[in-house]
Amino acid sequence: MADTLIDYRRDADGIAVLTLQAPPANTYSYEMMRQLDAAILEARMDDGVHVLVLRGAGEKFFCAGSDIRLLASAAPRYKYYFCLHANETVNRLEQTPKLVIAALNGHCVGGGLEVAMAADLRIARKGAGRIGLPEVGLGVLPGTGGTQRLVRLLGKARAFELMATGRLFEFEEALDLGLVSEVVEAPDAETFLEKVRQKAREFLPPARASKAVGLIKRAVQTGPEMSFLDALALERELQQELFESEDAREGLSAHVEKRKPSFKGR
Repeated sequence: MADTLIDYRRDADGIAVLTLQAPPANTYSYEMMRQLDAAILEARMDDGVHVLVLRGAGEKFFCAGSDIRLLASAAPRYKYYFCLHANETVNRLEQTPKLVIAALNGHCVGGGLEVAMAADLRIARKGAGRIGLPEVGLGVLPGTGGTQRLVRLLGKARAFELMATGRLFEFEEALDLGLVSEVVEAPDAETFLEKVRQKAREFLPPARASKAVGLIKRAVQTGPEMSFLDALALERELQQELFESEDAREGLSAHVEKRKPSFKGR
């Protein structure tokens, strides 16, 4: 039986925590990506899951990217298909119509940052590590979506500078750049996870219409890759899906009746 490289736990509130666990640096292999892919699908298909939290095991690393020793010894064809599958897995995370929070509990570098950039929010633990895309130092480029997602997050000039130099920097600078959403203080990784859970609870029913959050995500992720008119058509279709939802009926009725809505995520 393969090692458990992704720990999947769903709580009663509707938060699914996916933990990368491959000590010491939580580097990913083909097998870890297969398990992550399966976990994403499990959370996607579970109507009781409203928010996904992705984290690394331990105190020091969120993820240091792919297993370099494995790639150094693998044939070029294997490496190509390894990167292709990793891209497909990360795309699935990005396209799942549920909020995804990357909890950066430690160093987040290389492929680890590429995975984190597919999340909707990146929350970092203050002083716990550094962040960046140092692949140029290995003679390669960020090959799990890094060259494309970083550009879309930060713009061409800044993204190119960070990738061409390969420099690593503190989470506070990442916050200033807009690469992470928030930096929070926590004495240890478990306390940090609880603070991330508190943030995640802000997006859960009954206080928040999680289905609407998920479809806003779909519009934001997909729309900019389409023509403007096609993106408006996508927005209308997603809106129509929400108009037919229980939460939209509840939200509109609550507004008219001047009461607080109670959403169900449906």
